[in-house]
Amino acid sequence: MKKTFLLIADIGGYTRFMKVHRINLAHAQYVVAQLLEAVIDGAANLKLAKLEGDAAFFYAELPKDASMEKYALRVADIRRSFLRRQDELVSARVCTCDGCVQAGELKLKFVAHVGEVAFQKVKRHTELAGIDVIFVHRLLKNDVPSSEYVLMSDAVHELIDAPLRERAKEIEHELEGFGTSKQFWIDLVEIARELPEKVEATLSMKIFGWLKMTLRSIPYFLGVRKACEGFRHAEGLGILPPPMETTPSILPPSLNRQLDEPET
Repeated sequence: MKKTFLLIADIGGYTRFMKVHRINLAHAQYVVAQLLEAVIDGAANLKLAKLEGDAAFFYAELPKDASMEKYALRVADIRRSFLRRQDELVSARVCTCDGCVQAGELKLKFVAHVGEVAFQKVKRHTELAGIDVIFVHRLLKNDVPSSEYVLMSDAVHELIDAPLRERAKEIEHELEGFGTSKQFWIDLVEIARELPEKVEATLSMKIFGWLKMTLRSIPYFLGVRKACEGFRHAEGLGILPPPMETTPSILPPSLNRQLDEPET
C-alpha cells in the first residue's frame, strides 16, 4: 500500500438540455471527448488511472513529506485547459443541435483525497485498489452548493497551503459504507480569476471543426457504436444503461492507443 493523491475531474451539465436524438447524442459524445483530451493535457505530472464515462481519474504517489501545493496548481491547470478547449468548441461551432449549442454550459468539478492505495498490474494497465479508491468515488455524490468546485477530504485539507485552507468551507456528507464524514470545498469560480484568452474562430477553423466532428460521429449515426454509453450525466435520459465498473473510453483511437501502451 502506498500513500497516494487521488483526483477525479468530472464533466457535468448536459442532462437537463439533452433531447433523445441521435445527432445530439453523437455530438455530445464528440464534445466531451474533446474536453477530456484537454483535461488530460492539463494534468501534466498526474497519472491517468482510467476514464470513467465523462470523468477522468488521476493519481500521484506521494513522498513522506508531501506538499499539496503543486497538486493544487495542477487542478488550476486542468481547469484552464478545459476552459480553453471549451471556448474553442463554442467559437468554432456551426451545428445548431442541442449537444453542440450547450457545449458552453458544461462545468468541471473535482473531488480529491489522500489515502493508502494498492497497485495491481492487469495486462498493460495499472489498476488502483483499496478502500480509499472507493471513498474518493463516493465523494462524487455530494451536496456542494456550486457547479464548479474542488471537494477535498480532511486528509487533503490538512496538507494544502494556509491561504487555500482558509478559503475552504466545511461540509459533511453521509457516504455509503463510510457513514458521516467531514470534507472541505472551494468554489473555483471565486478563486480562479485568471481565464484563458477568448478564441476568435476563422471560417476555415469552423469548417475544419465541423468536418472533424462529422467524421468522428459517423459510427454513432450508423449505429456501430452507441453514443454516450457510460456517460454518467446522460443516464437521466432513460435510454442508457447505468455505468459499469469500467466504462468504455470515449477518446479518439489515437489517444486510446497511447493509454494502452506499456509503461516505461
